[in-house]
Amino acid sequence: MFSLYEFHYKIFRNPQNPVILFLHGFMGRGENFSEVIEKLSDKFCCVTVDLPGHGKTQILGGDECYQMSNTAQALIELLDELRISQCYLLGYSMGGRLALYLTMHFPERFEKVILESASPGLLSAEGRSQRRHRDAILAQQLETGNFYSFLSQWYQQPLFDSVRHHPNFDRLFQNRLQNQPKPLAISLRQMGSGSQPSLWELLPSHPVPLLLLGGEWDNKFQEINHKITQVCPVAQLEIIPDSGHTIHWENPWAYFKSVIKFFSG
Repeated sequence: MFSLYEFHYKIFRNPQNPVILFLHGFMGRGENFSEVIEKLSDKFCCVTVDLPGHGKTQILGGDECYQMSNTAQALIELLDELRISQCYLLGYSMGGRLALYLTMHFPERFEKVILESASPGLLSAEGRSQRRHRDAILAQQLETGNFYSFLSQWYQQPLFDSVRHHPNFDRLFQNRLQNQPKPLAISLRQMGSGSQPSLWELLPSHPVPLLLLGGEWDNKFQEINHKITQVCPVAQLEIIPDSGHTIHWENPWAYFKSVIKFFSG
């Protein structure tokens, strides 16, 4: 059957080991988890994938292919193609929102899930509408403006203060510059938190064990994660020291220890 998705993915180490599927954040790519995967790959088979609009993945259909529901279905079909009937799942930020959607709609496919600096989306219709408007402006800037300037402005957000002051920030910035602005704009419109359905109302009956990772300096997502634990019985929260929003990059050793403990426990 002809697929509209040509996912760029990589499989690290022995496929006979338990599998972890990694989902990156906005403007990222699968290789962003390489430092953590290097530590995990003795015990786990790690699978990375570039999400629509990112990296080397090619989308052969229209903009609707970038939507969360269609992307989730395509990822399940990729797992089928790879003969992975069940695996662990780890998602960061945008990839975390997608990971939560996957576990809610395909719970039999995932044994445990880790959400790093992620949310169930925006609860109110008004909030989603405001976010769609904001994302539409950002998408237009991506399509018509200077990408270097866009990135510089993006990382001025308070959410990325600790990232911006990290000694390796320049290397991260150069990595982000490898993206193509127009596919990113489609991703922002179609799978931004303003466009995705709210998952809050499904949390009380969520069947898959959740580990929520929040950075010590990321007050916004600490607050979101605390609210998740109040309504979702299978969720637990862990605050990772010396990190902000991008935990796996800012403190990979502490991140690795949390991942190995949860997935091996």
